[in-house]
Amino acid sequence: MSEFQEIEIVLLPEELNSSEAQIREIEQAVGALNGRPFKMVKRSLDARKKPIIYRCKVQVWNGEIPKDEPSQWHFSPASFSKKVHIIGFGPAGMYAALSLLENGIQPIIWERGKAVQERRRDLAAINKEKKMNPESNYCFGEGGAGTYSDGKLYTRSKKRGDVKRVIQSLIDHGADSRIAIDAHPHIGTNKLPGIIENIRQTILEFGGEIHFDTKLVDVELNGNQIVRIQNQHGNWEEIETLVLATGHSARDIFELFHRRNIFLEAKPFALGLRIEHPQNLIDQIQYKQDERGDDLPPSSYSLVTQAKGNGVFSFCMCPGGIIAPAATAHGEMVVNGWSPSKRNGKFANSGMVVTVNPEHWAHLESDYGSLAALEFQKQIEKRAFDATQSLAAPAQRMEDFIQQRVSSDLPHCSYLPGLVSADLNKILPPFIAESLREGLIDFGKKMRGYRTNEAVLVGVESRTSSPVRIPRDRETMRHLEIVNLYPCGEGPGYAGGIMSAALDGMAAVQAMLQSEFNTNA
Repeated sequence: MSEFQEIEIVLLPEELNSSEAQIREIEQAVGALNGRPFKMVKRSLDARKKPIIYRCKVQVWNGEIPKDEPSQWHFSPASFSKKVHIIGFGPAGMYAALSLLENGIQPIIWERGKAVQERRRDLAAINKEKKMNPESNYCFGEGGAGTYSDGKLYTRSKKRGDVKRVIQSLIDHGADSRIAIDAHPHIGTNKLPGIIENIRQTILEFGGEIHFDTKLVDVELNGNQIVRIQNQHGNWEEIETLVLATGHSARDIFELFHRRNIFLEAKPFALGLRIEHPQNLIDQIQYKQDERGDDLPPSSYSLVTQAKGNGVFSFCMCPGGIIAPAATAHGEMVVNGWSPSKRNGKFANSGMVVTVNPEHWAHLESDYGSLAALEFQKQIEKRAFDATQSLAAPAQRMEDFIQQRVSSDLPHCSYLPGLVSADLNKILPPFIAESLREGLIDFGKKMRGYRTNEAVLVGVESRTSSPVRIPRDRETMRHLEIVNLYPCGEGPGYAGGIMSAALDGMAAVQAMLQSEFNTNA
């Protein structure tokens, strides 16, 4: 078998795709190639100082480079004697389903929302007509919140499972192969729907069932097991094993489990606003040059500080992106952000949030118990909606927010339903508003030019993670009390993005195979 030497080379942005430049740098490191093949396996932009460079890991082979591995997923149609029900068809549910099929177990999926194409029409109605469907929106539907998110795939959760396996699966289903080598891979909102449809076709082709417009509304317990589940049409279905892969916005699931005395607990999360700057301003700050040029990608940032004893940090930063309406029920205001694959929009947006801890929702515990953090979140979203009485979002220029004055006018913004000038300091709880003001002042010192009244703050960014955890055993991944319930992904509180949710869905199935089906697959 051929062997290789792995080295790091440095390339200027304009040299990244130049084979001549790559060969020059490789030969400086290992000597003359003399026909030896090479392969780039990782690349990362380093803009910390001039000149801006790409750091690239390259494999130099002594013989022929083996062909790229085909998909590591292996499916074969089967007549299934074992079935597992999955609630939710976001990243955790999808990858749980793929893992089950690979092991000869049939997944039967209930998804409350619509398939991608039908869902697209409901999103258009939100943006153009300010009409929101509680069952089909930016959070609910095929692919979950991930389908119409930014498509960021970076995760720190590499110990959960095989990141490369998920990346390869996405490439197999239509993603750009460069996500396998980018340090911070990104697919883009415009590309994700087609990839999700292709994953659906794989699941159906190999025997899985997917039921759209099918919402879990009740469960029947027999001792420490769920024996039947009911959909919104009143139909009951007997089950053996249930994977709960609902997202962080499926509040009705938390409320259902609370009514059925299924053990839950409140969980810390983060809440704040979404901030938007002109993208060219962020480029100038980060790249320290007047014009970005065609060889550099739209720049991003990551900011964190402590203010008033609370963590303040940027979240889900979207270069060249838009701010989107992410509410899932009438009477609430929620915003999020995403970018297309080229990240070529005029604006850069990011969540700017403050950590919410148990002491902040303690006053609600006597009335709401394990749903106290959820109620805290709901109350602020309602307050934000009440400020405009529509899907138009309350907003304030950045410096006006810091100085606690209502903006006399607002800049152009990517948020399509529109903005209404409001005092965000009065919408947010005092500890969040005070922490944000102090945090933004600090960020303005860290990034000269970031603090500007040309930036706009839009409220509220509240769905950063689930405010509820559905506790499970660390090893078996079963619910602590319900032995055939496997909570996984963002909703039950065990993931924070596409990649970590997918890994968690796969891990839940692997644990299930060992504990229920007596296999070490």
